[in-house]
Amino acid sequence: MFDDLPPDLARLLTLRVWHAMWLERIDQKIAAIRQREAQREDGHRNRPPAPDWLVELGIGDGRPPVQIHTGDCHMAGKRHRHRPVSREEARRLLASGLHACTHCHPDQHLGILD
Repeated sequence: MFDDLPPDLARLLTLRVWHAMWLERIDQKIAAIRQREAQREDGHRNRPPAPDWLVELGIGDGRPPVQIHTGDCHMAGKRHRHRPVSREEARRLLASGLHACTHCHPDQHLGILD
């Protein structure tokens, strides 16, 4: 049988300590990854539902409303450039002349005809 381990006790004990140290590091990394994955899953489970309607905000002083979108519209822009609105507020904004998104057509979903 091929035996590539050192023949003396001192070196074998050194190897054992070295491997135990690496096993501890590996176990710590596994625990950290498991905790991170559990936190990510908790975040997905506890995420608030998407709003039904969004108002896209402009750039600049006061950030005026620009467009109305459905809550799941991919054209609504970045999170800091829109805010959720109620059905009533979306209808009011559209009725006051705010543009409806041409991709998700919130005006059709809200029953507003031109």
